[in-house]
Amino acid sequence: MTRSLRPDPVLIQALIAGALSFAHLHDLAEAAGQHGWKAWAYPISVDLLLVAAWRRMRALRAAGADSARAAWCWFIIALAASLGANIATAGLLDMNHIPAVLRIIVAGWPALAFLGGTLLAHTPASAGAPVLDPAPAVSSDPEPAPDITVDRTPEPAPELPAPAPKPPAVQVPPALIELARKVADTHRATTGAPIDTDTLRARLNVPAQMAEVIAAQLT
Repeated sequence: MTRSLRPDPVLIQALIAGALSFAHLHDLAEAAGQHGWKAWAYPISVDLLLVAAWRRMRALRAAGADSARAAWCWFIIALAASLGANIATAGLLDMNHIPAVLRIIVAGWPALAFLGGTLLAHTPASAGAPVLDPAPAVSSDPEPAPDITVDRTPEPAPELPAPAPKPPAVQVPPALIELARKVADTHRATTGAPIDTDTLRARLNVPAQMAEVIAAQLT
C-alpha cells in the first residue's frame, strides 16, 4: 500500500519566509560592504543565532531552569537583526548609500553572534534550583540507653620530679683569698666601711658565686 505525499502548508510557508528573509539579509550585507561569500554568510549567522536561542530557551524551560533570560535576550537580538534587515530593504533606505552606523552594525555582527552562540552553547540545561536531599526518617521507637560503667579504680599519684642536683662547691685558690683580703683592707682604709660582694666581684673580676664564697671567708 502506497502512501500519498501531501505537502505540509506550514513547512512550505516556513521555507518561503526563510528564503525571503535570507535574501533580504544578503542584500543588506552586500549593500553595507560585505561582498562575496561574506554577504551569503551574514544571513546564515543571523538565522542560526535566532534558531539556537529559541531551542536553548525551550530546553531551559523544559528542564525547569530559571536562567532562560539570557536565551531570551539573544533571541530578541537575532530577531531584531532579521526584522531590521527585512524592513530596511523595503525601500526605506537607499541601498546605494547605506548609513555609516548601519555599516558598523553589519561589520560588527560576526563578533556579537559568536559571543551569543558561545554563551548559549555553554549554558547548562539543568541550571535550575538544586534538589535538596530528603531529611532522614526519625524512628518513633525509643532507643535503649547505652550501658555506662564507671571505673572507680583510683588513679596512681603522679610521680614528683627528682630534685635537681646541687651545684658543686666553688673551690677558691688560696692566692685569690689573699688578694681579696688586700683589696678588702684597702677598701676599708679608704672608705671606712667593709667591702660588699658586688664591689669585691668587680675588683677581682670573678663570677658572682665565687665572689660570695670569698666574701664569706673574709668575715
